[in-house]
Amino acid sequence: MSAIKYKRKPTLPGEILTEEFLKPLQITQKQLADHIKVDIKVINRLVNGRTSLSAEMALKLSATFQNSADFWLSAQYENDLYEARKLITKLPRPIVKE
Repeated sequence: MSAIKYKRKPTLPGEILTEEFLKPLQITQKQLADHIKVDIKVINRLVNGRTSLSAEMALKLSATFQNSADFWLSAQYENDLYEARKLITKLPRPIVKE
């Protein structure tokens, strides 16, 4: 059984943050970092795709932008699966016989 491939890479949480929230609301990375009490480097790494979104960050963003933590974690999850599928060339066969 081979790994399933996506047609395109899923949108990173940092890109969603930038394009759907920071830009439209005219909020800087520094303003967001100060608001949620994290170092600006944390926001910058997320926005630039250099770090994954944590559950803690998902909770902070969901409270800030009045959406769900699941929204943020789902975006991260889809990216994690996408990257894993690129690494796995062949999946193991089922162990349970039907």
